[in-house]
Amino acid sequence: MIQAHYEKVKKACDEQARLCVVSKKRSKEEIMSYYDAGERIFGENHAQELLGKIDLPADIQWQFIGHLQRNKVKSIVPYVSCIQSLDSLELAKEIDKQCAKLNKTMDVLCEFHMADEDENKSGHDPADVDAFVKSCMQFAHLNVCGIMAMGPHTNDTERIRDVFMKTHALYVHLQSLYGASQIHTLSMGMSSDYEIALACGSNMVRVGTYLFKED
Repeated sequence: MIQAHYEKVKKACDEQARLCVVSKKRSKEEIMSYYDAGERIFGENHAQELLGKIDLPADIQWQFIGHLQRNKVKSIVPYVSCIQSLDSLELAKEIDKQCAKLNKTMDVLCEFHMADEDENKSGHDPADVDAFVKSCMQFAHLNVCGIMAMGPHTNDTERIRDVFMKTHALYVHLQSLYGASQIHTLSMGMSSDYEIALACGSNMVRVGTYLFKED
């Protein structure tokens, strides 16, 4: 645990945002250092790696934040509290199918591809936001509670800010359709850009590298 980095992130989040500690490629000991500090939301990118950590304390809220293949859904749905990377109706259908077997309702965030095409290919087309979210809402075992997006891979802060502001506008649009009690999570901002994301209205940041590595 890097105390100074942790304190900086927590101060930035303040009362506005929740922290999702990205724990991919991190040891159980490293994860427990943040658990012992009070963190409970941890994000994983790979199903197999997540399954190797499920013996950690039961009150950890595992969230899946990476690209999710349909053939991996069955293995993770018993253990995760939220899938942040819902980017297709085919994936929504599979999550619903597997959750139905467990009589479980899964919190999901719809992931949208907000950066330029050549930079970041994950996520659904934001031009299709209304139809996609409406369709996802029809699944009985999915609880669509917000959106997730990644910033562009650039050092141009104005460009990053532009992408995040567009994402926030999409979020506000969905709140106008479904209400803020339903659409309540805007997950954007990572180690390199979480401060910009928070300034643009994010209320969940996904930070890993900065929390685990020295400068």
